Amino acid sequence: MVRLAAVGGLLLGGVMVTQAVASEPPGTTAAPRTLAKPAAGVGEQLVSRLGTDRTAGTWIAADGRPVVAVTDARAAAQVRQAGAEAKMVHHSMRQLKAAAAALRAAPRVAGTAWSVDYRTNEVVVQGDRTVSAADWSRLTRVAHGIGGYVRMERTRGAFTTRLNGAQPILSTNGRCSAGFNVTDGRSDFILTAGHCGPTGSIWFADNQGARQLGKTVAGTFPGSDFSLVQYADGRAGDGADVVAVGGGKGVRITGAGEAAVGQRVFRSGSTSGLHDGEVTGLDATVNYPEGTVTGLIQTTVCAEPGDSGGPLFSEGIALGVTSGGSGDCASGGTTFFQPVTKALSALGVKLIVSAQETTGRTGSPSATPGSSGAQGGAAAPGSAAPGATAPMTGGASGTTLLSRLTDRRNAGPGLLVIAGSLIALVATRYIRAEQDRRDFRRHYSTMWG
Repeated sequence: MVRLAAVGGLLLGGVMVTQAVASEPPGTTAAPRTLAKPAAGVGEQLVSRLGTDRTAGTWIAADGRPVVAVTDARAAAQVRQAGAEAKMVHHSMRQLKAAAAALRAAPRVAGTAWSVDYRTNEVVVQGDRTVSAADWSRLTRVAHGIGGYVRMERTRGAFTTRLNGAQPILSTNGRCSAGFNVTDGRSDFILTAGHCGPTGSIWFADNQGARQLGKTVAGTFPGSDFSLVQYADGRAGDGADVVAVGGGKGVRITGAGEAAVGQRVFRSGSTSGLHDGEVTGLDATVNYPEGTVTGLIQTTVCAEPGDSGGPLFSEGIALGVTSGGSGDCASGGTTFFQPVTKALSALGVKLIVSAQETTGRTGSPSATPGSSGAQGGAAAPGSAAPGATAPMTGGASGTTLLSRLTDRRNAGPGLLVIAGSLIALVATRYIRAEQDRRDFRRHYSTMWG
């Protein structure tokens, strides 16, 4: 029995060590990097240096190189000297922003949205199926008055908030998806969409209302679209740095960053799961039936009701939370996201991100949004990945036996189990050998008198 126990200890210790080593992130590079990360930073730096009168935005080309729209030859030469591609355009960013401001000043029409398309050097206005012919005609006249660089488009479906994920959270207002776990240093919260529910809304993790998750303590909608749900027990629990992507799997979040036009991005939600697409516009305005929201990220990622508040990310970098859009994941559509950096700054919280564990809890608060490690999280279209994969641990409800065995902190204890088991095996072997020798001497002494 002792020998069997020792062998079992060897096997258990081996599992603990091998799984802990296998699950350990490689040093401090928790998320893969791509060529387009520094590329996005180059484009943003050039736009900032040359100014809004001489540039009209930057984006990531299909080969991962940064492209900067410029309005004069000298600016184009400076862009090429910096290693980026220059594209000559007729209208500066100042003109494009003025056009967007003129649209905002016009009478509000629910079911419309607009953003600056850097690649075509236009402001694109979209109207969904709920916009009447008379309202569309009035808005078209406003656009014509601004100039020929405002493009009018009708779109399928209706622009709606996606109320009703990664993980689902439920209240009397409907179902939303949890975005990212954040902290103010004293308590932990879920960052989600503001339209999911007003301050004071109670959230549950089950349909029966038996497991209270937390309460909305702050938020903004319309205008912006973000809110904070404070955990009922004040803590996010194990796996706080992981967003669910389905199939019991997750993606580790390692920081917060700004989206870039042309970037491949990923969205997870409790209704439709994991989907990807491309960023097509920044600083977008959407006129939902409930009110107008500005400063959004526009993408080709699909979403459906119940996906509201779910995370937008790329290469493990948090970019936004799902606000709303049109279409669905069968036919495609347009989805808008609240930038995560603006929400974090307004709410005074930080992401709980993957990091070296120095405090004994999974994940630690991220750097301030906009830090060098989190900026320019763009990747060439087709080359980016969601981020480093991680198992779902069950969040605040606790960890499974498997997750405890594969915890990288168990490498040391696993080695101790192996050492103890080896000692037990040697000791049992020695004791057995001594018993055999005594039996041998006793046997022959009896035979030979």
